[in-house]
Amino acid sequence: MTDSNHTGDRPATATRHTVVVPNSINMVSVLGPGDEFLGIIEGAFDADIHVRGNRVALYGEPGEVALAERLIDELVAIIRTGQGVTSETVERVISMLRTETTERPADVLSLNILSNRGRSIRPKTLNQKRYVDSIDKHTITFGIGPAGTGKTYLAVAKAVQALQSKNVNRIILSRPAVEAGERLGFLPGTLSEKIDPYLRPLYDALHDMIDPETIPKLLAAGTIEVAPLAFLRGRSLNDSFIILDEAQNTTPEQMKMFLTRLGFGSKIVVTGDVTQTDLPIGQKSGLRAVEEILDEVEDISFNRLTSHDVVRHKLVGRIVAAYDEHDARSGRSQDLKQARS
Repeated sequence: MTDSNHTGDRPATATRHTVVVPNSINMVSVLGPGDEFLGIIEGAFDADIHVRGNRVALYGEPGEVALAERLIDELVAIIRTGQGVTSETVERVISMLRTETTERPADVLSLNILSNRGRSIRPKTLNQKRYVDSIDKHTITFGIGPAGTGKTYLAVAKAVQALQSKNVNRIILSRPAVEAGERLGFLPGTLSEKIDPYLRPLYDALHDMIDPETIPKLLAAGTIEVAPLAFLRGRSLNDSFIILDEAQNTTPEQMKMFLTRLGFGSKIVVTGDVTQTDLPIGQKSGLRAVEEILDEVEDISFNRLTSHDVVRHKLVGRIVAAYDEHDARSGRSQDLKQARS
């Protein structure tokens, strides 16, 4: 095992602590192949780190040493669940520890929602874990945040879990076909061909979670229904797990129509990104309006995800954050112009 030892002047308040990793844990699992994870840890903490065998010596400011020690404990806890640790795992644990939450990163990253074909679906950030917990606790849950934060994917996973455990009899997945103005009759092809482009992301999520050969049977039996929002009008949906995706593209009237489809024994999850509406200019988003109207209503939960919760390529999170910062600067600039005029 490679030793790592940062040197440098430390203040009198610096403390030294040694963490002993249990002998049952392979140190390569903790430090990474070629000490890849150790490099990430060294870059993340203002502490000197020295490794010998299964002993990790930490030296630095008490707060940094304590966080680094907690990180090692969390990685050991994750490894004990049988999960593999990756560089992404290490970075996510560090991020969670920096938020000073009482929730353990190992508990967040080890929560198994669904397993299919040897692949497990789990929340990967603290906000994702809170979102998943909210779906369990509330009848109606809103997941609001940018692309790539897992809003729809996790909602579909919870829907499949509810179906498999027989908590509901069917899953209903819906999106507003706003790009077609919901005037589907003007599009060429059969009804299925008309609506497929708008619903394809929901089918893609289903294919990750259910054996593909069984999906046509479930669709034919009505156990799973994928339909544009307009097709839900006038119905009362009992014993169902209902997901409305891309809800920023609903009008306030459509949002009210959708929410009032709720029947007995059902659960609703609404997902969307209020910064990415495709509605005509001047048309208020139903997702924006509903936050103002229902924010204090019992058994309805609003969950917000940010660029920190993006679980696609790292660059996606940076792109989202850069756009947020640009929008904030533009807003401040506009405010200054108005103040001067």
